[in-house]
Amino acid sequence: MIKAKDVMTRNVITVTPDTEVNEIAKLLLDNHFNGVPVIDRNGALVGIICQSDLIAEQKKLPLPSVFSILDSFIPIHPIKTEKEVKKIAALKASDAMTRDPVTVGPEAGIEEVAEIMVNRGLHTIPVLEAGKIVGIIGKEDVLRTLVPSDKK
Repeated sequence: MIKAKDVMTRNVITVTPDTEVNEIAKLLLDNHFNGVPVIDRNGALVGIICQSDLIAEQKKLPLPSVFSILDSFIPIHPIKTEKEVKKIAALKASDAMTRDPVTVGPEAGIEEVAEIMVNRGLHTIPVLEAGKIVGIIGKEDVLRTLVPSDKK
């Protein structure tokens, strides 16, 4: 059985909550990553920031249209949640990241990893051991398990 430790990338590139989003975007593009873990000063995982988190910044924040009935204003479009507004206006990882990301341990089977990715719509999953990042698995890592190895 193939396990997370067999396919994960061990040299994990991380960012801090204070890393600027334009720097993260460049990091993702230059390295062809979908996402990177966000760690605090002690090396603890506090979030993950993915391409989709940064793409959220490109959304326009529509101003709600209102109409008046009996001296009351009634919005036609719902106002965005505070979380959505914060992501759109993000300047740092801490503003745009997904907190408490889904993780797996190094002994997790590849089937479990694939199931998590499919069921939760994730493309990047940190691998934790004793609370520390020991690797990261992306969708390409899972796909590689479907291709026969040339090693003999």
